[in-house]
Amino acid sequence: MGNFAKFYQEGGVFMHFIALSAIMGAGVMIERFIFLFFRFNINGGQFFNQIQKLVMANNIDRAIKLCNAADKAALARVIKAGLTRANKTESDISAAIEEAMLEVGPPISKRISMISALANIATLLGLLGTIFGMIDAFQAVASVSADQRSTALAKGIAIAINTTGFGLIVAIPLLGAHIFISSLAKKISDEVDLYAVKLENLLAARVRQG
Repeated sequence: MGNFAKFYQEGGVFMHFIALSAIMGAGVMIERFIFLFFRFNINGGQFFNQIQKLVMANNIDRAIKLCNAADKAALARVIKAGLTRANKTESDISAAIEEAMLEVGPPISKRISMISALANIATLLGLLGTIFGMIDAFQAVASVSADQRSTALAKGIAIAINTTGFGLIVAIPLLGAHIFISSLAKKISDEVDLYAVKLENLLAARVRQG
């Protein structure tokens, strides 16, 4: 811990901005993970199989109750929208499902791009700190007296190296988190698209059969 405190202090003022990027990135990452994994996520295949059996048994009310039990999940909300119009026309069913899909889409993808943006900002701040550190080092060689030159040179090099290192320390986990969370969001979106179409076809067939 003491070594990190020294590493942080020697990095200069840019370390504070990189640390701020890390805090913001971690906050968004945790919020998105909790929201997507614990609230919006569901086992799509298993859930739709249950819905399909209930619809084929003409038990729409029970299918709606099943959706209500998982009302935070994106797929359940879209499926419920279609089921509530199950006795309407095909166009009504299609419109209800499409509207629900448009409602759940933005919350799924919200703030995910911010994670990668903060990772890039941390990297760029590290590089900017490197430039200023090297400028300080060159100025030390040119203008500082000989007995203080080595100290000033070491200070400039420390700023250059530490800011780059800290920027990468922050950026790499954030980019990894961005890949994972983006994949999770895509999985949820793909399941919503797939099973929304399956439900629409299932309900349309039910309407045609009378």
